[in-house]
Amino acid sequence: MLSYATPATYRVPGSGNLTDDVVAAERDRPGHVTFSRRTDEGWVDVTAADFAAEVRAVARGLLAAGIGAGDRVGLLCRTRYEWTLVDYAIWWVGAVTVPIYESSSADQVAWVLSDSGAVGVVVEDDRHRERVEGVRGDLPALEHVWTIDDGAVAAWSSSGAGVEDATLEERRASTPPDALASIIYTSGTTGRPKGCNLTHANLMFEAGSVADVLGDLVDPDDASTLLFLPLAHVFARVVQVVAVRTTTRIGHTADVSDLVSSLGEFRPSFVLAVPRVFEKVYNGASQKAQSEGRGRIFDAATDTAISYSRALDGGSVPLVLRVRHRLFDRLVYGRLRAALGGRATHAIAGGAPLGERLAHFFRGIGIPVLEGYGLTETTAAVTVNFPGETKVGTVGRPVPGTEVRVADDGELLFRGEQVFGGYWQADDATAEAVDADGWFHTGDLGEIDGEGFVRVTGRKKEIIVTAGGKNIAPAVLEDRMRAHAVISQAMVVGDGKPFVAALVTLDAEAVAAWAESHGRSGDVEQLASDPDVLALVQAAVDDANGQVSRAESVRKFHVLPADWTEEAGYVTPTLKLKRQLVLRDFVDQVEALYL
Repeated sequence: MLSYATPATYRVPGSGNLTDDVVAAERDRPGHVTFSRRTDEGWVDVTAADFAAEVRAVARGLLAAGIGAGDRVGLLCRTRYEWTLVDYAIWWVGAVTVPIYESSSADQVAWVLSDSGAVGVVVEDDRHRERVEGVRGDLPALEHVWTIDDGAVAAWSSSGAGVEDATLEERRASTPPDALASIIYTSGTTGRPKGCNLTHANLMFEAGSVADVLGDLVDPDDASTLLFLPLAHVFARVVQVVAVRTTTRIGHTADVSDLVSSLGEFRPSFVLAVPRVFEKVYNGASQKAQSEGRGRIFDAATDTAISYSRALDGGSVPLVLRVRHRLFDRLVYGRLRAALGGRATHAIAGGAPLGERLAHFFRGIGIPVLEGYGLTETTAAVTVNFPGETKVGTVGRPVPGTEVRVADDGELLFRGEQVFGGYWQADDATAEAVDADGWFHTGDLGEIDGEGFVRVTGRKKEIIVTAGGKNIAPAVLEDRMRAHAVISQAMVVGDGKPFVAALVTLDAEAVAAWAESHGRSGDVEQLASDPDVLALVQAAVDDANGQVSRAESVRKFHVLPADWTEEAGYVTPTLKLKRQLVLRDFVDQVEALYL
């Protein structure tokens, strides 16, 4: 099948905007708890009426400061309640939110604020403020810098006290669906990030359609989720909009180092994460079991969970497997569910492929992972596995109202109302991305099966062609290798070379735990050449090679003494590898693989 489409279940109204969801919740369910806000005293509930009042107060302050309709306002902040509060206040006055990753360097901050022409920026703390002030000389349009931890919210409430209700409502109501809501900059894996123009209509269509397919998962009476992914990323941002629309209770935390504790306190009904988080949960549990002498039990439980999930696909679970599954549910699976808060019935994954083995494992322990696919240009998901309509190994069917097509060269194309209107001030780039018929060219390769489920098979620009003419999609091998506990990153190489090879980095935490349990030094640089560690990496490579033909398999690998990190500039804030930069800086190590 070369194309598939699903009928729309949601229509964008002819008037209105994203703030209508806040108004509707205040009107229809004023006492309903829509947020739980983390404070020094614990979690404090925020009702729909409370949130609407706080948004209006911040919006009044923005209006008093002269923020006009269409003005761009940067938002440089970790994931916290104020992020959502400020986002909706910016929309309330008809302005445009420009998210910036809180980990961005001064140069990256300068680029986003300069390119977008932002007249103001909201930062979280003095650290962020100093980053902005250090480049302010390059930002002639920037008039305001507000700091949340310096009392910006209270200051807005005070400065905007004189703004009349009618004036504020007139501004809010004058923003139509086709008005620009946000400029979200791409991760910049191949150069300067480009700003994606997302309208209120884009986000409204996406949120309305996704809410319809998620169904009871976002039931407003008892549904909740803890946002810990960066809200600067479109994936978490759309979930925010869906939750506000459905009055699903939201919590925020930026402390991923203590995520298990936060999940245990908040107890979300569904979890939102990128694949690396699921890999960490699994690998952490596996290593803990090994160190406690329960490794064989955990391995058996893993095999059972995967077999159980595969049997569900077949429509029948053998009696012996059901019995084993119940046993391991008491011994192992219950603890893993508790690590995610103990109440989650599903998880939602995006941003990168999860990997079939892990997907089967989590479904087998009782937390199906709803994997989807999308990009910033498509306002997040264009496909998703729905509750009850899941096919492991795919990214699901198109969301309602979306068309997918596979081009002659295998590229995935999408069309729908969530597809962006173009790049900010980059008409040529827009023309390359969206054709005259409205099809967005994703740059990803994929397939569509007879039931409309989409499978992503690789990245068009990342295809490796060996000296023998064999085309290799690195993602299959890399995803499988990264799933191993001791591996942090893996990059397959071999373009124009006689065979496929790989550069590998180690997961510092995982390899240190392994070293401690084996009486070795925990120094990653030394462990990178340890024969036993190399044997673990070889096992991961062998496992990955089992997924491909011999001609596509990794023949040699090199373990680097240091990881590729965002701080070092080798991965984006969403953990995407900057392949060209790695190839440039590690050319000697690549060449040595072929000596």
